[in-house]
Amino acid sequence: MNCKRIELVSTWWKITPRKKGFTLPFGFHSGHLKLQRKSFLLKEGEKNKEKERHWPSSDQKVDHMLKMALGHSETNEVLKNAAEQEHALGDNGTSGSRMMDQGLSALLTEYGKHVEEMKQQLQLYQAQMAEMTLKLEEVTNENERLHAELKEPLEKQLEALPLIHLETDIPADEGIVKTLQEQLQLEKKDQLTSFQQLTRQLHVAKEKIELTNQQFLKTVTEQDVELEKLRKQLRQAKIDGQVANAKLEEIMALKEKLHSQLERKEEDRISAQERETASDKRLQQMQSGIKQLEMRLCVTVQGAERLRAEKVALEEQIRELQAKSASLESEKYDAVAKVQDCIQLLEEANLLKSQALFGEKQKEEEIKKLQDEMSQLAENTAARIRKEVDTAKRQCNMQVSRLTEEVSALQMECGEKQSQIERAIREKRAVEEELEKVYREHREHEPDSRKLEQLHQKYLLAEAAKDDLQRNLQVTQNKLKQLEMNSEEVKSRCQEVICKLQSTLDSEREKSAFVSEQRLKFQQENEQLQNEMEGLRKLAVEAQQKAKIKISTMEHEHAVKEHGYEVRLKEMEDTSRKSTAELRRLLVAQQKATNRWKEETKNLTDTTESMISKLKSELRRQKLRSQELISQLEIANEKVAEDETTMMEYREYIDRLQRRLSQAEQRAATASQQVPSSSKVLSKHMEHAEVLTFTSFLRQR
Repeated sequence: MNCKRIELVSTWWKITPRKKGFTLPFGFHSGHLKLQRKSFLLKEGEKNKEKERHWPSSDQKVDHMLKMALGHSETNEVLKNAAEQEHALGDNGTSGSRMMDQGLSALLTEYGKHVEEMKQQLQLYQAQMAEMTLKLEEVTNENERLHAELKEPLEKQLEALPLIHLETDIPADEGIVKTLQEQLQLEKKDQLTSFQQLTRQLHVAKEKIELTNQQFLKTVTEQDVELEKLRKQLRQAKIDGQVANAKLEEIMALKEKLHSQLERKEEDRISAQERETASDKRLQQMQSGIKQLEMRLCVTVQGAERLRAEKVALEEQIRELQAKSASLESEKYDAVAKVQDCIQLLEEANLLKSQALFGEKQKEEEIKKLQDEMSQLAENTAARIRKEVDTAKRQCNMQVSRLTEEVSALQMECGEKQSQIERAIREKRAVEEELEKVYREHREHEPDSRKLEQLHQKYLLAEAAKDDLQRNLQVTQNKLKQLEMNSEEVKSRCQEVICKLQSTLDSEREKSAFVSEQRLKFQQENEQLQNEMEGLRKLAVEAQQKAKIKISTMEHEHAVKEHGYEVRLKEMEDTSRKSTAELRRLLVAQQKATNRWKEETKNLTDTTESMISKLKSELRRQKLRSQELISQLEIANEKVAEDETTMMEYREYIDRLQRRLSQAEQRAATASQQVPSSSKVLSKHMEHAEVLTFTSFLRQR
């Protein structure tokens, strides 16, 4: 401001119109003008300093406003770029938010760098302003010093001037001085009015700039607050999304676990059902096998008793027949030829008998084996009833079915054989009676042809009976062979059981010597078997009851578990439905919130873009204004430089004048000593000449 005022004064000094014959009054030194100029400058500088105390300098305010405008323009550009990135990446979920955060971080770093650069520029401008203020202070100090230095000699010179000449010259120069003073006052008033107008305009411009800056700062702060809110909302939304994803993962894991548990429980239930069905089947098979074994035992015991009775009867009959045949052979030598056939028949009958005995023995052995097997089975079933239920059931079922068939077949064959043996016994009795009759007739020695014929007929009948018996024997032999084949098959089938029961067979073989003891033992064994069967029945009944109780408990537990699992399933389904509904609601709310945020961001971006456009337009106007002010400042600086050059020239000229004055004073002093009267005239002429030279110099300038 001081530079501007100095420039204005210098321009006023240059622009003031002067007459061609303009001459300063005698004794009015050119230093007066310079002193007036300096005093005016000093007064204006003091006034401006007082004003600057109340409000800051316009240069500082302009710098501050430029700084704020540049900073806000940069912030607006950053916000605009961020909004564009957010709008471009708004549809891409979490990846868009990450890209937006990265873009914002990059823009914030660039903004920080730019702010640091602007701060450095501000520091440079502040340093330059400080240097300029120091220079201005130096210039003002030099002006004051020069004013003080010039004031003293001028006062001395004015005091030394004669009063008479001044009085004569005053009326001539008063008009010029008054005109000059009026012109100076007018110029001062014009300059003051122009300066006041300029200051008013500057104040108005500064107030406008401050208002715009305040509005801009408010908008920027509001946008920053909104951006922070949006960032917080985005972070909260991200956190909510992560929490929702974690909840979804937990729910899915729980669902999978529950599905796996349900599958396991279903598998356990199916396996339990299969086990129950298998146990039921095994129990049924065991019961049926036990019943079949009981039936088989009863049948085999009955068959053994029958066979034993038949065996005893046959043995007695054979003994009787042997005795009779021996007596007949010894007594009846004559009837040997006739009876040879009968003897052969008897031998064949003996063979059949031996074969029957052998078969009976085999049957007895088989019966014993079966009894031993049954006893061994009864003993082993108690110990191995739980381990070998399936195998025992199958084997016993097969064996019982086969044995029942065989026993039924044997019973039928035994009945047939008994009928045949009865017929043979009857025929034998008839033959014996006839032989006895023949023997009696032989004793009487009464040949009788009729009797011989009868005997011959009887013999023929006996031969026919013999043929029948032979046929029957063949049939019985075939049947016995079939029985042997069947027994061999039964043996082959029962070999596995026989191996297990070999130990008991040895003990039973030792006891087979005594028939009576065997009978008693058989009876005892039958009783034991019956007792064991009753015990087995009781055990089977107990096992059935236990199995039924276990099955009922298992069914109850299974029903309870099924009910619990169904309740859990329902609860889990309800929880899953509720969780899915909550998740859907949260997703819908999140989508609504995202849409609302997008709309708000769009609105904010639109408002910010409009504000940015307005601020840009204002910035452009302010930039133009600042450019104009800068151009004016440059012009003022150029004028200040020119004024400084003129001041330097004036200083040089003043120094020359001072030298000349000092030389003139020395000459005047020497001349005054010689000629006091002429010295005064010469001094006046010299001063007049100096004034003329000064005015001519000013005109030239």
